[in-house]
Amino acid sequence: MRKIGLVGGLSWYSTRTYYEHINRGVQARAGKQASAPMVIENLDASALMRLSGADDWARAAGVLSDSARRLEQAGATALLIGANSMHKVYDAVAGAVSVPVLHIAECVAERMVADRVKKAALLGSRNVMLESFYRQKLIARDIELLAPKMERVETLDRIIYEELMLGKASRQSQRELKTILTNLGQEGAEAVVLGCTELEMIVDVDANVLPIYDCTRIHADAAVDWIMG
Repeated sequence: MRKIGLVGGLSWYSTRTYYEHINRGVQARAGKQASAPMVIENLDASALMRLSGADDWARAAGVLSDSARRLEQAGATALLIGANSMHKVYDAVAGAVSVPVLHIAECVAERMVADRVKKAALLGSRNVMLESFYRQKLIARDIELLAPKMERVETLDRIIYEELMLGKASRQSQRELKTILTNLGQEGAEAVVLGCTELEMIVDVDANVLPIYDCTRIHADAAVDWIMG
């Protein structure tokens, strides 16, 4: 099996989810006694939250690129960035190492194309929902995305940063997400992409009114595919 590296800590709750999904995936394919060859660098999320200006993102690119280089030096043969929003600096990170960096949105897009999804909604933090770096990966595969509504963007950004990244999952937020998902179905979405690695804390991925594409699980599945070769 090949060793994989994870740039984690963004938040550590999602890093824990990655760790569990990847190990369970390897175990399912290699036997109950197997575990994933894996190296993790858990970054300090407090220094990388709610970035805005170009200087902030340049600093983030440097932090993640340095982490990626250390993981490569530790023997990782491919890397994951364990946060959707941090894929804004994907090109800088991928350019800093000689091993592949598996892009979370590309993994999601491949799964959706295989399932023949043509129209979907993307949920996540403000930059994921509004900027092109993530949305374009899906649109490039002929997946039409519903236009984001600012009221939903504000609601999701608040829930993600004030609750989920702190390990909280209130019933009120669960109800708000359920309402959003119901409304998206009425607006024509065939599926919903959870473009935040913590959203599974308040969304029942396996039992919902719409098919849910959980980026964390899909990214972890891609990691398992890589590990197993």
